[in-house]
Amino acid sequence: MSTDVFDLSAAKMRDKGMSEVSINQFRHLYETWERGDAKACVREKDVVPLKDVPRTKDIHDTMDMDMALDAFSRTAFIKLNGGLGTSMGLEKAKSLLPIRRHKARRMRFLDIIMGQVLTARKRLGVPLPLIFMNSFRTSRDTMRVVKQDRRFVQNGVPMEIIQHIEPKIDADTGRPVDFPAKPDLEWCPPGHGDIFSTIWETGLLDTLKEQGIDYLFISNSDNLGARPSRTLAGYFAQSGAPFMIEVAKRTEADRKGGHIVIDKASGRLILREMSQVDPHDRSSAMSIRKHPYFNTNSIWVRVDALRDKLTEYDGVLPLPIIENRKTVDPTDPSTRPVVQLETAMGSAATLFEGAICVQVDRMRFLPVKTTDDLFIMRSDRFHLTDSYEMEDGNYDFPNVQLDERYYKYIADFDERFPYGVPSLAAANSVTIEGDWTFGRDVTLYSDAHLSDQGRSSYVPNGQYVGPQGIEPDEWV
Repeated sequence: MSTDVFDLSAAKMRDKGMSEVSINQFRHLYETWERGDAKACVREKDVVPLKDVPRTKDIHDTMDMDMALDAFSRTAFIKLNGGLGTSMGLEKAKSLLPIRRHKARRMRFLDIIMGQVLTARKRLGVPLPLIFMNSFRTSRDTMRVVKQDRRFVQNGVPMEIIQHIEPKIDADTGRPVDFPAKPDLEWCPPGHGDIFSTIWETGLLDTLKEQGIDYLFISNSDNLGARPSRTLAGYFAQSGAPFMIEVAKRTEADRKGGHIVIDKASGRLILREMSQVDPHDRSSAMSIRKHPYFNTNSIWVRVDALRDKLTEYDGVLPLPIIENRKTVDPTDPSTRPVVQLETAMGSAATLFEGAICVQVDRMRFLPVKTTDDLFIMRSDRFHLTDSYEMEDGNYDFPNVQLDERYYKYIADFDERFPYGVPSLAAANSVTIEGDWTFGRDVTLYSDAHLSDQGRSSYVPNGQYVGPQGIEPDEWV
């Protein structure tokens, strides 16, 4: 493919009103993909496993809390909020999805996030600016909710920045795809690595410095465990590191996720996604004994260090790219195959000399990517505290597998749990096969399993579901 082919994408972006920074970023992604570097592997022989990462609990026990509070008072909180949750059938910001009730009030991701920030501001007397990185699809709905909350006031720091968009690429020709039936589907976000060029272009770093902010904490809006932390702010400040990634202990369920390794040649951290693993290295990469930590996608970064690095690269960091192959309409496999080019936020660690990791408890990693995750979040495994913390006894959750034919999309999910999800307090695992609707006060226990009956089926009020399905009353 020639430069002329990329110029078609550049022209399309200019026609859309996109900035030169966004076009230059997409140029980096496109040229990397065109060279075939998107398929470059991080080989096991070239890295050292990450080991013995300091734990938050140990840090807390030795932390000077006055110093930690000072660092926290100079921290801003950024939430990545560009996702629509299309994988769950949502058409608005995913952060507007109700999670559970608190004192009879329906609470969405957004309500809980703002509650966490307001609690920290009030209890600790810190400004803690909250900034959403929205997309053009999530901005209006998100900011309407934020502005309706009269408790939430913020001066001097914008409450949102808007992430870039880029053309989807025709997988066969490399040209920007055309889809006249739904022109919006010709565009996609560049992944959460776009946070850096967006921050650069908006001038946010200068604004934050003017407001006395030295540190950024960045996390996903669908991870309610990633709340503000005075202890972690203090540790990051004390470390002197320019960049810090929160990692957690891997379990068997995390074997296929991204993890951090150390480059033998440079000694720097590398975020290795499973798409970057050579087939011959797959068993080693998935070993939770050899590679005991996974990336939570929550990072801390110094404002000065980030500004210097972005200045060095004219606002476009040379991050590894992720090739995402889909159809132009992801809900219709018969539409044209496309390539979406993305970057990961945590991969920036390799650009910073002295970047570090910190081991956090599982309570700081509570993502909702599927309705299986939502099922657990809405259950009695969790209690939403007055401090807006999603609290559980041990954060060791049952493995949940809901039949995608009937529970994948939120409308179908809600229809089958009209009275709320069943009790999970006594469940080791949950497998629901087929089309089941649940009555009130249903309890799942042990390895709960409902098999496909070949028709719409019902679990009556007050029933117990275990390994044998709906258990006979005399067993209870």
